[in-house]
Amino acid sequence: MSTSIHPTAIVEPGAELGEGVSIGPFCIVGPDVALGDHTKLESHVVVTGRTRIGAGGHLFPFASIGHRPQDLKYHGEPSTLEIGSHAMIREYVTVQPGTEHGRMHTKVGDHCLLMASSHVAHDCMIGNHVILGNNAMIAGHCTIEDHVIVSGGSGMHQFVRIGEHAFIGGMTGVENDVIPFGMVIGNRGGLNGLNVIGLRRRGFDREEIHTIRKAYRLLFSNEGTLAERLEDVTKMFPDSPSVKRVLDFINARSDRALCLPDRVD
Repeated sequence: MSTSIHPTAIVEPGAELGEGVSIGPFCIVGPDVALGDHTKLESHVVVTGRTRIGAGGHLFPFASIGHRPQDLKYHGEPSTLEIGSHAMIREYVTVQPGTEHGRMHTKVGDHCLLMASSHVAHDCMIGNHVILGNNAMIAGHCTIEDHVIVSGGSGMHQFVRIGEHAFIGGMTGVENDVIPFGMVIGNRGGLNGLNVIGLRRRGFDREEIHTIRKAYRLLFSNEGTLAERLEDVTKMFPDSPSVKRVLDFINARSDRALCLPDRVD
């Protein structure tokens, strides 16, 4: 399959186009852009900056990818943006490169769905199989791990980390780190248990979910300090990779506090 470029599209000299790329009406592709094989741009898409998009991407009208960050400290440094393979980027989505005050790089992983009007700011690290709902807003320097769902209208504070397989409910403001497998819902989100439905969909068996749930209840009980509870859970579940993932997440260095539940049932 040969590359197809609509007569009204502008592909600037220097742009790298893979096999079978399709560029629709009124699109603009900048000189430092690389589009992987079989990437498709519908009409009115702009991809600019030092941006690489992997194979099989599908970008819909008025997506704006790779423009300078919305950061007043940005002064034209040669930062980059990388989007993995098989990304689906819907209408009016914005994704921006890094800054010298961050990683100098923004990354979106493979098989991600960015629904209409969602935003990924500078220096974010987005994992694989992540879904951002309509109007989801990811502020700068955030990390979102694999298989996370961020529902429509939700917002992430700068530097927040969202652990793998977590679920963020609609219209939720997330100010603090969310543990792997966690579920956060609310105007200013508190931890609302575990994303059990998501774990079942992704093949976690009943026994492993039960183990994660038991560890969760112990971690966030009212007895002792969090440090003491972390030590207890580490000793009680030495053979569970899922529990270890939660413990590693909590113990890792972070610029934000940990998102905690109001109560544990």
